[in-house]
Amino acid sequence: MATYLDTIIAAHRAAADRDERDLHELVQQAQSMPPTRDFADALRGGRLSVISEIKRRSPSKGDLFPDLVPADLARTYESAGASCLSVLTDAEFFGGGVDDLREARAACSLPVLRKDFTVDARDVADARLMGADAVLLIVAALDDDELRHLLQLAAHLGLDALVEVHDERELDRAAAAGATLIGVNQRDLTTFTVDRELAAKLRPSMPEGTVTVAESGVRDREDAMSLSAAGYDAILVGESLVTSADPDAALRELLV
Repeated sequence: MATYLDTIIAAHRAAADRDERDLHELVQQAQSMPPTRDFADALRGGRLSVISEIKRRSPSKGDLFPDLVPADLARTYESAGASCLSVLTDAEFFGGGVDDLREARAACSLPVLRKDFTVDARDVADARLMGADAVLLIVAALDDDELRHLLQLAAHLGLDALVEVHDERELDRAAAAGATLIGVNQRDLTTFTVDRELAAKLRPSMPEGTVTVAESGVRDREDAMSLSAAGYDAILVGESLVTSADPDAALRELLV
């Protein structure tokens, strides 16, 4: 039986296989884009930074905030103290889109992560072309050669790459590929259950100098304080913000 991740990755790889655009031309176009905002540097603030997510739905929970206005939410997050934004651009499984990212980025001065399932070099070029400042690379979805190649391409195009891991083995692979911005996703992408102890367990194994991000399962100030104490530079928070009646207050509560 296929897992959530299997299904999503299969759909994205199928789309990549159908994509006949010339990669060289896409890369040239991406190189002509205006400079990016420094995503990783924005997380080096000396206190726990928050990457606030713009997310309409999830495969496991269904609709979260289907009618959100990206520009309004981006401005709310910026005024409440977010350091960066994460915007879902996957349409089929998360209800997002390229326009969500463009509108959110245009409405604020924060660096923006394209949150999607990157499986092909064209995905990286597309992230740059749509205005993203960083791209997500999920270790579980890529082999070692793909991970290394996509990391190198992202750097070539001026994008930061948030390399996402779920266990010690994936962390080793991320480090071997040269990742310097690593996120521990506490949500198991095969079952979508959350292990809120996972990030703290993996933090001591992070390479020296890595910008570290804890993802998923951050519900409140207590969770944020725990991850800050574990040594994380940042947390990525989506569901608890977009489902809150007051995202501004919910975000401020996380700033420890």
